Amino acid sequence: MACSCLCSPKFLAIIVLLTSIPIGIIISLERSQPQTHVYHYHTTGGWFRESAKWDSDNNRFIVSFFEGGIGQISVPEKNESVETVLEEVEIVKEIELAGNASLGLTIDRSRNRILVVNADVLGNRYSGVVAYDLSTWKRLFLTHLSGDEKSFADDVAVDAEGNAYVTDAKASKIWKVGVNGNLISVIRSPLFTPKEWYKTLVGLNGIVYHPDGFLIVIHTFSGNLFKIDLTKEEDQVKIIKVIGGPLYFGDGLELLSPNKIVVAGSNPSGRLVESLDGWNTASVVATFSGPRHRLATAATIKDGKVYLNHLVGIGYPKKKHAIVEAVF
Repeated sequence: MACSCLCSPKFLAIIVLLTSIPIGIIISLERSQPQTHVYHYHTTGGWFRESAKWDSDNNRFIVSFFEGGIGQISVPEKNESVETVLEEVEIVKEIELAGNASLGLTIDRSRNRILVVNADVLGNRYSGVVAYDLSTWKRLFLTHLSGDEKSFADDVAVDAEGNAYVTDAKASKIWKVGVNGNLISVIRSPLFTPKEWYKTLVGLNGIVYHPDGFLIVIHTFSGNLFKIDLTKEEDQVKIIKVIGGPLYFGDGLELLSPNKIVVAGSNPSGRLVESLDGWNTASVVATFSGPRHRLATAATIKDGKVYLNHLVGIGYPKKKHAIVEAVF
């Protein structure tokens, strides 16, 4: 990348938001009636929440903190009014990871655990992935991923055997971590590096595991979508030709069904992408535009509905964050 502070799409978005959107417009957008259902929640912590995933077994959203750590937002079983603002509760804050952001996360339901990516946002000096038991919040493992090159661990997916795959948004590679936390290998490909230098500023980002045995990964600045066949050692990486693409500024991914994924990002907030040939090709079949001033960074599924996590909290001293239903 051109400089370390440009290592994250979220950081770039923050700068754009702070410099280009007048306060009056933000207030107007905040007061406007949302077009879809929104879970608002308060936090006394930081301004930025990178990712949110729905934990159906415990009726809560689990969110990652840009300042480090994770929290939960419990959702009442009865339908709350649109004015209800939920409360975030911090559940994990690792002293050992102080100074790093908690970013992408995924729930490994069959093993009752959650995996969370951590990274040094500005210096790119540290990348790691940590796993916790979802019932006790006992740490199961913490794997340091950083090597000699600068890196920016961004998102994570888990396969059927419990192996984790962590994207590096700076060096555009993928770490493979075993079910017990051992670093197994690194997936690299020349396809991950665009020819244009400015498209390398933010590389591999959102990632999901498909039950047919492959990964789907997005490259934020090139907009390319990749299929990575885990059963092959050679020629395992292919670019998925996307009609209606490229998927510029794509961030978090969520598998909605075997032939549909949701791409969270900016302009628009969400894109629904469908493949009818096993993800050799795909098409953008619908889009959703949410709050323009908050920036969608992750997607999750709750009761069959898509919800987009938005990065920026508004307000002081309590920040109000939004997890917005995306209707395609």
